[in-house]
Amino acid sequence: MDQSAWPEVAAAVAAAPYPVEVLPADPSRASACLTALEITARSWLGAVVANTGGLLIDHGWLRILGSGHRGLPDVYSESDPGRGLVVIGYDVMGGQFAWVHAQPGARPTVHYFGPDDLGWLDLEQGYADWLYAVIAGSLTSFYDNLRWPGWEEEIMALALDQGISAWPPPFTKEGKDLSAVSRKAIPLSEAVSFYQDAARQLG
Repeated sequence: MDQSAWPEVAAAVAAAPYPVEVLPADPSRASACLTALEITARSWLGAVVANTGGLLIDHGWLRILGSGHRGLPDVYSESDPGRGLVVIGYDVMGGQFAWVHAQPGARPTVHYFGPDDLGWLDLEQGYADWLYAVIAGSLTSFYDNLRWPGWEEEIMALALDQGISAWPPPFTKEGKDLSAVSRKAIPLSEAVSFYQDAARQLG
């Protein structure tokens, strides 16, 4: 029997400095995801897929994908094996985290696509190191420029498949101050698509 990494993940969750909600796993979907991704619960990614429908971190600002739960997709359905890319999480602003095999033979690392700069940034961390840092409190500094006073209450009112639309958007000069823009809840998939399309149009 493979030893699961879940106790390590659970210990990190228990020690988190902000709220982390563990969504219930769907065993059949979890098994299918693990098989399709060719991973086991010995890895942190596999443990999250096997044991959770996803993780809601810091009042739900970041949604880590697991086996899927109530509008939150599972990891495999969001992956693009042809590009060596597995989407592992979304933030409420439409940003996304992906585990990327950038080069053959190289260790995959986590990359972030942000709504403020519309580009992929290599965080130079493997999945386990990245998730541990995220659970341990790194989101506070990471999102310093994408938050506004009272964001917690606004985010907690969202459904799992909802995100925040900001207008003017954060990648514009006028949209840099998130406390001064127009904000509303929209489907998270729309927020993600908007920034991806904007990146393509702006080259």
